[in-house]
Amino acid sequence: MRRLLYVLPVVVFTVLALFFLKGLTLNPREIPSVLINRPVPEMNLAPLPGRGENSGLTTESLKGRVSLVNIYGSWCISCVQEHPVLMEIKRRGDVPIHAVDWRDDPVLGAAWLKKNGDPYERVGVDPPPGRTAVDFGVTGAPESFIVDKAGIIRYKHVGPISMEIWTRTLLPIIRQLEKQ
Repeated sequence: MRRLLYVLPVVVFTVLALFFLKGLTLNPREIPSVLINRPVPEMNLAPLPGRGENSGLTTESLKGRVSLVNIYGSWCISCVQEHPVLMEIKRRGDVPIHAVDWRDDPVLGAAWLKKNGDPYERVGVDPPPGRTAVDFGVTGAPESFIVDKAGIIRYKHVGPISMEIWTRTLLPIIRQLEKQ
């Protein structure tokens, strides 16, 4: 029994060390989503002011084409970093980009797009507390989702999209889904 008291701390330390070592090998940006390969959550979001009555975002509007859904807000500092990349994606016509203006004053969201440029085809307003973004499993802005032609979420990206992330990760997934 006395021997077990000496060995037990070593065993506990070894198990904890292995657990933490495994954690150091993981990518903190990869947050698994339970929504991958599941339909987009039901939504019927109003459009931003000045974008027209039919420019809001609905579940149905995401069907028929592969698309990118971006969660942003005028209050989001990382969204400023990401925005030029989204403008370039729009300019190149790689994929339609839709947005959820999350936890934002719609007037401020519209003004932000007017000031910085509008890469989005459709924008839905998700006012506080941001129920739709919660249904998407969003933990912060910006986050983006690749949605296939059937309205199924196929990929989730957490954080700003850079051109490197776009060309190496997101665009190949989109091209593959477009072939299906």
